[in-house]
Amino acid sequence: MHRTHLLAAVVLVFACGRSGPPAPTVDPTSQRTPPAGAVVGFKGDYGSHVWRGIPYAEPPVGPLRWRAPKPLLAWEGTREALAPSVACPQLASPFAGIDGEPGEVVGTEDCLVLNIFAPATAPDTGPSGDARLPVMVWLHGGGNVVGHAGFYDGGALAEAHDVVVVTINYRLGPLGWLRHAALRDGDTTPEEQSGNFGVLDQIRALEWVRQSIAAFGGDPDNITIFGESAGARDVLALVGAPRAKGLFQRAIAQSGSLPTSSFAAAENAVDAAEPGDRNSSHEVLVRLMVADGSAADADAARARVAAMSPAELATYLRAVRSKTLLEVYATEQLEGLIDVPQMFPDGVVLASDPLLDVFATPGRHAGVPVMLGTNRDEMKLFMYVDPHYVRTHLWGLLTRARDPQQYAAISDHTSAMWKAAGADEPAAALARGETPGVYVYRFDWDEEPTLLGSDLSALLGAAHAFDIPFVFGHFDLGGRANAIFTDDNAGARAALARQMMSYWAAFAYDGAPARGRDGTLTEWGGGPRFMVFDTDAGGGVRMSDTTLSEENVLSTLQADPRLATPEARCDALRATLPMAGRMENGSPSRYGCPDTPAKTS
Repeated sequence: MHRTHLLAAVVLVFACGRSGPPAPTVDPTSQRTPPAGAVVGFKGDYGSHVWRGIPYAEPPVGPLRWRAPKPLLAWEGTREALAPSVACPQLASPFAGIDGEPGEVVGTEDCLVLNIFAPATAPDTGPSGDARLPVMVWLHGGGNVVGHAGFYDGGALAEAHDVVVVTINYRLGPLGWLRHAALRDGDTTPEEQSGNFGVLDQIRALEWVRQSIAAFGGDPDNITIFGESAGARDVLALVGAPRAKGLFQRAIAQSGSLPTSSFAAAENAVDAAEPGDRNSSHEVLVRLMVADGSAADADAARARVAAMSPAELATYLRAVRSKTLLEVYATEQLEGLIDVPQMFPDGVVLASDPLLDVFATPGRHAGVPVMLGTNRDEMKLFMYVDPHYVRTHLWGLLTRARDPQQYAAISDHTSAMWKAAGADEPAAALARGETPGVYVYRFDWDEEPTLLGSDLSALLGAAHAFDIPFVFGHFDLGGRANAIFTDDNAGARAALARQMMSYWAAFAYDGAPARGRDGTLTEWGGGPRFMVFDTDAGGGVRMSDTTLSEENVLSTLQADPRLATPEARCDALRATLPMAGRMENGSPSRYGCPDTPAKTS
């Protein structure tokens, strides 16, 4: 799989929500009047008030496509915020949490909306003044190419701990991240020239929250951003982003990462002196012209592009249907996800230097408390659906590891590298940069059942995204994903969820998870030690001091007796090296390994 999706994609089928619930009934006591206009919501499943699909910017369509989001004009009357929020354009897939045939383009460009969950109160009795509640703004995962805010139910967290939870949509894929010289021409702003439109959406949503959340009982001066996978990657980028300073006061990154795409990768032809990505804007533009018949072949399309003015190219791109645009992108074979260059270090929207350097330098980052962590078996989720590692039987209902020992070894090393690159090394850099509180965790829950002879605790374990239900306190995932939650594991996982929610809420309140909201949990200190989250049967919630670096992960891998053959060792290296945040470790060939694995049957 491509590095972007190994590091950032979240399998939303295991996330906190379900697609397309019916519209509920208005609750008159939920009427609120933020600056944009009056809005009314409903009572959610956990007793909280819920407002869905509130727009926070003008629709980024037509001439506003690939522009910074524009502040929303106020509406007249009372908006009913009842319907499930729309999704931004993306390919439907098992990873998207949206109905549709795999590969079908779904969603709409008029998608810049957010959802709010707050403890239910009457309009005149809600929190105000110093009693306003901490706000937790969730950035969804999905590789920044799939997913949507409506897939997450923040009601349980809001009600249990008196916080206001906000989930936001932001532009995805090439509509959210695209650099092309034609789009920098004319009256574009420095922000628009960055190509980081999805990040600009997140920043605009945070501005809206600061301006409006007091109407819902939230404290505009106590905002925590939190996210998982690509959402955590975005959180960490915002911690180092010049344009995001002051918009939030705490940050939580769950299974995050730090990669960016170079300008050359984003824009150049694949055969340029400095090669572009296979899905660079140049390559995509050529494919678009062939697809719509305006050029007979790729050579003719390149000639046509060269002959067009920047204004003509910009007009052409903004006129392309989103469906057509997404369909010409090359996808990952395993995941069906679009492979999009993204997160451009332009120095205006995002930091121009590597984030580890930014984090380690006082004054160059947000200067807010940060909590970050990973799951012990992150990579098992991806390995579980990869025929290189597993065989499936009974029409895909029964899964077996091809080599259980090698499966476990590769999961251990790739997941350890994720912890090193996505948690331990960023935490160490933030501590050097005088961050006022850095807290690290690892999620270890692995009590899945055995189904049809498949031991899911061994095949999946504490896999990528499995922490999300515990943070939201919401285990109704819908569909086959509910199979990992059984009556046998219900009591223990509910207890663990209560503890995790308490720590997350304590961090939102005070900038330190400490002993949880009620002060009765295990003390979670900062420094090089980290918190392990597990049930009592797995050792309980406890502190540990086994921190990792990329170098010691690679050293441990090469000495692992489970990787007894050169082929097994090379397979592990090929899987592990792309997880590294610092690429000086080199390619597999540096270690005497071919870059691609042998085919399996």
